[in-house]
Amino acid sequence: MRQTAQRTRIIAAIVAAAAALGTAAGASAAPRAESALECGIAADMAIVAHSLAKEHIQRQKADTIMARIYDVAQSDRGQELMKEILDAAYVAKGPSGQQFAQELFSTCMKSGGDMDPVLGKKL
Repeated sequence: MRQTAQRTRIIAAIVAAAAALGTAAGASAAPRAESALECGIAADMAIVAHSLAKEHIQRQKADTIMARIYDVAQSDRGQELMKEILDAAYVAKGPSGQQFAQELFSTCMKSGGDMDPVLGKKL
C-alpha cells in the first residue's frame, strides 16, 4: 500500500510539472504527452479508466476516483488528459484494459505524444 501511495505522489508530481511546463493543446485535441514518461502515465490512466468503465462505475464517480488517484486537481492539462482517456474508455467496446493501454502508449511513443488516434479525436 505504501508503494502505491508513493507511486501516486510521483505520478501527480510529474503530471503537475508537465502541466506547468507545457501548454494545452487546442480544444479539439487531447493534450500531447511531452515525454515517454507522460506516455506511460497516460497508459496507466487508461488501465484504471477502462477498469472503472467495465465495472459500470457511474461516470461522475469515475471522474472523482481518477482525479483522486492521479491528483490532477491543480493541473488543467492533467484534468483534460484524464477526461479524454475516461471518455475513450467509457465508449470503448473492444479491447481489454491492457490492450487499450498498450495501444495508447504505442501510439503516443510513435507519434511524438499525439494520442488523438486512440482517444478518438481528430485535428
